[in-house]
Amino acid sequence: MRRTEAREAVRMAMFLNLLHRWESAELNQAEAAELLGVTERTFRRWTRRYEDDGETGLLDRRLGKSSGKRVPPDRAAEVERLYRERYQGFTVKHFHEHLVKDHGFGWGYTWLKLHLQWAGLAPKAPRKGAHRRKRERRPLRGMMLHQDGSRHQWLEGRALDLIVTMDDATGAIYSAFLTEEEGTASTFRALKQVFLAHGLPMSLYTDRGAHYFHTPKAGGEIDRGHLTQVGRALEQLGVEHIGAYSPQARGRSERTFATLQDRLVKELRLAGITDLEAANAFIGEVYLPAHNARFAVPPAGEGSAFTPIPGVDLDEILCVEEERQVGHDNCVSDRTLKLQIPESPMRPHFVKARVKVHLYPDGCHAVFHGPRCIGRYDENGTIKDAKNAA
Repeated sequence: MRRTEAREAVRMAMFLNLLHRWESAELNQAEAAELLGVTERTFRRWTRRYEDDGETGLLDRRLGKSSGKRVPPDRAAEVERLYRERYQGFTVKHFHEHLVKDHGFGWGYTWLKLHLQWAGLAPKAPRKGAHRRKRERRPLRGMMLHQDGSRHQWLEGRALDLIVTMDDATGAIYSAFLTEEEGTASTFRALKQVFLAHGLPMSLYTDRGAHYFHTPKAGGEIDRGHLTQVGRALEQLGVEHIGAYSPQARGRSERTFATLQDRLVKELRLAGITDLEAANAFIGEVYLPAHNARFAVPPAGEGSAFTPIPGVDLDEILCVEEERQVGHDNCVSDRTLKLQIPESPMRPHFVKARVKVHLYPDGCHAVFHGPRCIGRYDENGTIKDAKNAA
């Protein structure tokens, strides 16, 4: 599934779900628009387009078109050249004034500042300290989820990572399990559990770990231009990914882990559990229901912001996706494996073709050429089947 197609499918599912809730008088137009992240006027316009043209009317008409306000590449290159050769050391504001006055530059200061910062020619302003205050919970379930991991001696004499995904509005834990090491695979495992059980949330709040965000400088700003596998999957699903810049910002997660380190360890010891698999079964079936009954609070608002996504194959999104080039032997290299692409009616061969390789949590692989799967493989790289859709 192409990323653009996935985004459109998620947006369509979210709109149709909220449209149904508005038609059944569960929500008014203003509430539906807020949950969708658009203005009330936009929601009314989309409703009219859906009534007139069906799902076709909801397709984003900007796709494939360049913005009329976009700065031409030659002018952007000229701006960089002028700054390097003639205006080096000028502040962005001062430089912008000269561009407008002396060089006929017709674009705004904000674009110039961001472009020079992106090119590494102008420094970013230092972050200013802010007065901290307690952040109120989101009013509806599914508006924001927290996900975090904690390294601790959860089992007797054994340090493991506990991965927890919880709701901001209620504090209820939707997913928790122990794993040898926190990372991309554990994140996808937790997200799949929550998305299948509840639907898509509006946002996910995490720390800035390397599997969540790319941060060129340790402890520095998040590089939104280079997505991790988790960031790519969340963007594809239309879920906003929010990164925390301090432990204090993740206070709810930190307090939850303090409770778990006190109670869960004792409950596991009391049950005589020392095995990882048995511990995860106990957590899911016994501990979490009791924990949520004790500590979860009712949400401030009625209803849910979760969006069901029937028809969306989460396995093809919540996986490691990497681009590869097919070799002369019609094989794709992925880590230590050679994936042999089978014969296909699509084309005589795939030599030099760019393909996408999906690595699933169970170690299996799949190779995609465009939107079509051309081969599926087990964890040893042995072909399982080939799907050559016409």
